[in-house]
Amino acid sequence: MTATEPAASDAMAADAPPRPAPGATPPRTPLVARAAAELVGTAALVAIVVGSGIQATGLTEDVGLQLLANSTATVFGLGVLIALLGPVSGAHFNPAVTLAEWWTARRGGAGVDARELAVYVPSQIAGAIAGAILADAMFGEPLVKWSTHDRSAGNLLLGEVVATAGLILLIFGLARTDRLRFAPVAVASYIGAAYWFTSSTSFANPAVTIGRAFTDTFAGIAPGSVPAFIGMQLIGAVLGLALVAVIFPRGKANAG
Repeated sequence: MTATEPAASDAMAADAPPRPAPGATPPRTPLVARAAAELVGTAALVAIVVGSGIQATGLTEDVGLQLLANSTATVFGLGVLIALLGPVSGAHFNPAVTLAEWWTARRGGAGVDARELAVYVPSQIAGAIAGAILADAMFGEPLVKWSTHDRSAGNLLLGEVVATAGLILLIFGLARTDRLRFAPVAVASYIGAAYWFTSSTSFANPAVTIGRAFTDTFAGIAPGSVPAFIGMQLIGAVLGLALVAVIFPRGKANAG
């Protein structure tokens, strides 16, 4: 290497755009864009869940095949939505995830602040309702018809605690170990599996639960069952965060 080479390299570096420091938070997209991503993403997710459920019940009377079709469509759809909208808003599509992220941010971690929380959650709920109405419209169902599918049994509520705790553990465990790049596949795969291993078929999402009350179809939930489901989901979120703190302590995750 000659003496002129470092000088040339320095000149090129001066002309190049500045790079963020390692570990620095990248510039965030405008809040309105993130809110739109959460609304559209949650609407699409609920449209996939409800629409595939309607389609499945029209094609077969076998409940197992109906659930298989419903879960398969959800896995692929959710994975695509996370890959597409994750870089914009984080692809929460779920008030439980947003609340958990807000809580970790309050305790020194990365996440949404109170203002963003107040925008994300209403966007997710509005999107979920719009998605259910859209699915009903596509399949010629009444646009709004309260579900009569009662889901109030205690074993189903336990299923929601387990499903939501596992989801929070997965997402924040990936974040603690710097593996969020796997989120589209990992989260979609977990939800697909939880359709089958939980008694509640893994709603694990307060916004989706509210949206699914607006459709009296395969994926619906009676309005009277909604408050208990949401309560169990929030309990599951707290349990999931507790598991994250125990399994992925910050010091060890950073050292690794």
